[in-house]
Amino acid sequence: MSTPEEQPNPEEALARAHAARAEMAAALEEDQEPEPDEPLGWQPIWKRPRKPKSKADKKRELRKQRKRLQEAGKRRLAAAQSRRPRSRQSRIGNAAARRDARALSRVRHSSAWLW
Repeated sequence: MSTPEEQPNPEEALARAHAARAEMAAALEEDQEPEPDEPLGWQPIWKRPRKPKSKADKKRELRKQRKRLQEAGKRRLAAAQSRRPRSRQSRIGNAAARRDARALSRVRHSSAWLW
């Protein structure tokens, strides 16, 4: 349990708060925008002033983006190709083989051949 000597005096605390009030009000009154030449502290990226990129930087960035998009397109195409069944024409090579297959299919689906 604390003794009365250790407890802060409420009147002293109130006096300190009144003294600091003017200082805090002055700090709040001054303009919030920093001076242009004054170095800024840490700021979130969306509040930072924009720094123009050089042409070389822009081109480098666009090159990287183009390459990334092309590779993504190739991956997408490869994925689609692997899922898609091959067309009938590529399975059956030439026209004669196609004709044979058509004739076989007619025989297979006709009702003339009943055992």
